[in-house]
Amino acid sequence: MATIKKTIDITSKLTKEQLKMLKEAENTPYSYDEDNPLLTKEELAKFSRVSERIQKERESKRKENVTLRLSPNTVRKAKSLGKGYTKILAQIIEDALNDPDLIKG
Repeated sequence: MATIKKTIDITSKLTKEQLKMLKEAENTPYSYDEDNPLLTKEELAKFSRVSERIQKERESKRKENVTLRLSPNTVRKAKSLGKGYTKILAQIIEDALNDPDLIKG
């Protein structure tokens, strides 16, 4: 059986030829071999949806807004760091929270 590779632009409507190819592929029987084995229910259960994994990655990178009261001197020093100083402050706080010696206070 030959492998057919096609590139489909997902932003445009499918052509009649592409729709026909998809319909034919839908009706094609599966061909299991060493490269495409039949998976057990246990093996299939190990798979996760890519969209769920991407969503979890995005959530872990998502930032939350918080209000933090700082002295004017601290704000001046932070702003003197230039553009992106809030990102630097966030990293300082994160590093401090990850250091058990600093948290003991």
